[in-house]
Amino acid sequence: MYAVVGCSDCQALWIVEGRPERSECPRCSKSRNYEKRRQFVTTDDEDHAREVRASMLAARQGQSDAFAELGTFAELEELVDESGIDDETYLAESGLDPDAVAAAADDDATNKSREEIVRDAIRELSEPTEQSIVEYAEEHAVPPSYTEKVLRKLVRAGEVTESQGRYRLV
Repeated sequence: MYAVVGCSDCQALWIVEGRPERSECPRCSKSRNYEKRRQFVTTDDEDHAREVRASMLAARQGQSDAFAELGTFAELEELVDESGIDDETYLAESGLDPDAVAAAADDDATNKSREEIVRDAIRELSEPTEQSIVEYAEEHAVPPSYTEKVLRKLVRAGEVTESQGRYRLV
């Protein structure tokens, strides 16, 4: 659910998603209970909420006629998507190889920190015991001493629990 709400102090308008307990004005930072905020419209459609807010802002500035001539947000987004050039063309025209850029992005996504590898081991192993976690991490180039140290640290921090020799992410 989306609501167009306003600030009683600075008259700012913004869209709030869901029903938070409190909301803060993005302009003046005044925080109030959500229920006390004036809600101009409540809808399940985000685009509808955006349209209402935009029409209210246009009306405040005496630009209702100009706003009426514009398309909907969905139509405008489609125009933006259709205009310009795609990413591959942009990269190629900038002197970069799009395939090399994509490969570098894939490599970066697979480069995990050693702590992330230990967390992955806990998450992925069917029986994440200390020995199996160490073996998993070792297969991913993480030294056993580091894995044991990280396990102790995660347990102390309350991010991982250990029960009967098995570890579990909290």
